[in-house]
Amino acid sequence: MSLRNVAIIAHVDHGKTTLVDQLFRQSGTFRDNQRVEERAMDSNDLEKERGITILAKCTSVEWRGNRINIVDTPGHADFGGEVERILSMVDGVILLVDSSEGAMPQTKFVTGKALALGLKPIVVVNKIDRPDGRPVEVLDEVFDLFVSLDANDEQLDFPVLYASGRNGYASDDIDAREGDLTPLFQKIVDHVPPPHAVQEDAPFTFLATLLDRDNFLGRILTGRVQTGVVKLNQPIHALDASGKVIEQGRASKIMAFRGLERVPVEEAHAGDIISLAGLTTATVANTIADLSVTTPIEAQPIDPPTLSMRFAVNDSPMAGREGDKVTSRMIRDRLMREAESNVAIRVTESADKDSFEVAGRGELQLGVLIETMRREGFELGISRPRVLFRDGENGREEPYETVVIDVDDEFSGTVIDKMALRKAEMTDMRQSGGGKTRITFSAPSRGLIGYHGEFLSDTRGTGIMNRLFEKYGPYKGVIEGRPNGVLISNSTGDAVAYALNALEDRGVLFVSPGEPLYEGMIVGENAKPEDLEVNPLKSKQLTNFRASGKDEGIRLTPPRRMTLEQAIAYIDEDEMVEVTPKSIRLRKRHLDPHERKKAKRAVAA
Repeated sequence: MSLRNVAIIAHVDHGKTTLVDQLFRQSGTFRDNQRVEERAMDSNDLEKERGITILAKCTSVEWRGNRINIVDTPGHADFGGEVERILSMVDGVILLVDSSEGAMPQTKFVTGKALALGLKPIVVVNKIDRPDGRPVEVLDEVFDLFVSLDANDEQLDFPVLYASGRNGYASDDIDAREGDLTPLFQKIVDHVPPPHAVQEDAPFTFLATLLDRDNFLGRILTGRVQTGVVKLNQPIHALDASGKVIEQGRASKIMAFRGLERVPVEEAHAGDIISLAGLTTATVANTIADLSVTTPIEAQPIDPPTLSMRFAVNDSPMAGREGDKVTSRMIRDRLMREAESNVAIRVTESADKDSFEVAGRGELQLGVLIETMRREGFELGISRPRVLFRDGENGREEPYETVVIDVDDEFSGTVIDKMALRKAEMTDMRQSGGGKTRITFSAPSRGLIGYHGEFLSDTRGTGIMNRLFEKYGPYKGVIEGRPNGVLISNSTGDAVAYALNALEDRGVLFVSPGEPLYEGMIVGENAKPEDLEVNPLKSKQLTNFRASGKDEGIRLTPPRRMTLEQAIAYIDEDEMVEVTPKSIRLRKRHLDPHERKKAKRAVAA
């Protein structure tokens, strides 16, 4: 059976997962009567809710005597650690672009990596039946993108298909509105080369590109067999980048991908993408090989983390009421397990053993980790994200991002003003048709923390912002923080409607009557720049005089509720987010007002 290994690259919402579902259906991977979950590739709950692919997944379809291994790549730059390694497993890529939105910056990130590895792309213009589609211009944009990414002549001579993943057809003809995906299968077989330089007679070598855990099998490494054949229970060892042996073991289980399942097999040959169990410490970018092999396979280095947050034990008065995993030992074990399988994350323990510095690629990646832990029953105290500076030739350097913003013309002025306050430089501005403008900025990552929510309010929810790590550049100086102070509860108990009603004139409230509060918890945003301590528990003084019907029905404005990402982005340096399986609360780091004053004086000094 002839083999093809191909990766699919697409921006969020451009229809990648739906297209893969149709490839399964039309190749006969699913039986006709099999009940298939929509979006089979996005298997984890968070992926389904957010509509993004976080973890790379491998699947396999058979078509006319060919086995096609399809690898799904994360579209988001925060998960770039995954992307580079996955591309080293495949021999071709399918670039999927929306017929209306065109090539987006996240696609640029993955496509750039793919072209640099010499992979030849097949371009699929998806959602061709959209009424606002502009396939001809989109194709020009893709060509320009490839040129800007230094594609070679062979890569620029790419085949194009026009498709509708939802309706399950693809065609060379831009006007086709029916059919099936045969043209796409055919293009993959014709255009993607079979695994090259396959040396079946050489000793077994395999580069680990993905890592996960199984409760029964332990550590499972996924990657492509580069040379030779591996058989069940064969002795193997793992080498690091310098060729040092990390450990020896046996191939206790070999699994190949068939459809969505991992199926145990007796042996695997060069070119196959497989999962391997039997080693306990080998990790991503290690070479797993026959005992006679001493030279490691060259592996892609991993981009450095640019952002860090402090994960602390929840020490609020409400700790332990809503979660069952609250000790520092449990948090440590969970974070170490994450760092084991997620190479883009780095965990360091603090001296007091009660908190951990977790560094990663961006707010989204760390937000996903916190949300996952919260659903597993953890309680945590999370600090404001800090960017990771480094020392360069000309002194201190900080991470910059390319920000591409699509916005209605009427809001472009506001967006440019706000980005300028955040020390961003505009590098491009062009009309994108339909009363919209596309503006590109180069901005320090520090300035973008917490901007997304404000951006959505400024553009009345119509703006689209995409961000991408660009480089480390010179430090841009002080960036103004949050303009408003907060309202801090000065006592512990349940919030009272009468007190909250009186506080409404002071600012925006985050809590409703009856909610349990504690001293030092943030209950709202002050309308003025300074913090203000308030009493949200104060009830009405009872007298024997009756007021003339004035407060029978207190009507409060509904409180502002923040999502996890909004809360993390909102807090200041001296504040924390208390995250439990049921609640997200904002609080001061020091709950006692005297401690707060002391800490403030220490910072000022």
